[in-house]
Amino acid sequence: MATKDVKIPARPGGQLKTPKGTRDWVGSDLILRDHILQTASEVFKRHGGTPLDTPAFELKSILAEKYGEDARLMYDLADQGGEICSLRFDLTVPFARWLAMNNVSQIKRYQIAKVYRRDQPAIARGRLREFYQCDFDIAGLYDPMIADAETLRVIVEVFEALELEVTIKINHRRILDGLFAVAGVPDEKIRSISSAVDKLDKMTWADVKKEMVDEKGISDEVADQIGEYVRRSGDMSEMLQFLKSDPRLCANENVKAGIDDMSLLISYLEALDVVDKVSFDLSLARGLDYYSGLIFESSQVGSIAAGGRYDNLVGMYAKNPIPCVGISFGVDRIFNILNACRKKKLTHKVDVYVMAFGGKEFDGLLLERMSVARQLWNAGISAEFAAKVKPKFDKQFKAAKNLRLAVILGQDELAAGQVRVKVLRDSDDESDSKDRGHLVSRGNLVEEVKKLLI
Repeated sequence: MATKDVKIPARPGGQLKTPKGTRDWVGSDLILRDHILQTASEVFKRHGGTPLDTPAFELKSILAEKYGEDARLMYDLADQGGEICSLRFDLTVPFARWLAMNNVSQIKRYQIAKVYRRDQPAIARGRLREFYQCDFDIAGLYDPMIADAETLRVIVEVFEALELEVTIKINHRRILDGLFAVAGVPDEKIRSISSAVDKLDKMTWADVKKEMVDEKGISDEVADQIGEYVRRSGDMSEMLQFLKSDPRLCANENVKAGIDDMSLLISYLEALDVVDKVSFDLSLARGLDYYSGLIFESSQVGSIAAGGRYDNLVGMYAKNPIPCVGISFGVDRIFNILNACRKKKLTHKVDVYVMAFGGKEFDGLLLERMSVARQLWNAGISAEFAAKVKPKFDKQFKAAKNLRLAVILGQDELAAGQVRVKVLRDSDDESDSKDRGHLVSRGNLVEEVKKLLI
């Protein structure tokens, strides 16, 4: 019977690559990233966090008007069956939508998932278009600043567990809005001026002022007054004293409310032993529109953790607003820092190689090697063996050269219920090629291997 010619599609022209702003993860890089996620998850669970997963895309109407000037970075999807959707920009807005949909009034939630932003990528700095966020949020009506203080404690615990020294910059959205009003910024321009001030960690004051005057349309005098405030930072007690000493600021209701919150927060942070990890920085603005109270950020090469209080976001989807505060960790940026500074790489570590040898009639002992490997795996010990029926002994040793131990099978030893255990490399990376190892019964193999791996 004749067959039709099948046309094989031509290979795409040019170099094979991932889409702009994305990357593949493999090997030790993936293990390090998983270590970051697992470390954060353990802290979240310790604080009573419940896991949540939401779709990778949402109705565009859910995401619209939540991100201020950053909304231009959303990935919009083509109309599919009458629904206009966008890839999720963060995990906070989907969480607020979930709270409203399910009428949940109180929860501690954490979520680890990919988000998408049509940003100008810089992979070396951890800025991608597809990246992981790792969020912890407390939703519900609590007495003021208690949940905020616990969230800051969560940040400190995560970074301490990752052995990273960081300072958390904090500010209060009502203080910021109040000082803008005192400086003479019209109400309708407060959010755009806030977005400009938020760039002070990346731009000089001269450049930020130029943006506010030339692009945002405020006067030099107003910009200079803003500069007198937003270039100040220090410990909480010092900054609260500065704010309280300015009668114009204290006369503003927003500033007064913010000062009251921060005065309460400082006592809670002292009780939770994190006050020395915090810097009160009036330049911190956080550009997202939904923040309503305390805001915070830790940065090294870009922001590695950021968040704040967003009491009004859930109310945009439901009749009853639910107060919320939360933190989002930038996993890819944390990865870059750990990857650059860690002394000891986290690699795919196999401890034991199971091998076999014999004479001319040697059949490879594949089933026996599999059985021993299974015995070690069942005991939680990492082990490998050659995926060949009759592997050559020298090639097995070559494959095992960087591992700690070898379990060597021989026909005579197996007949006696024994295997040979050989130390290939001790904890000081020294090997002894003359050591032939020692015989161990199959029943005592796991105990002996665990003892040698300590």
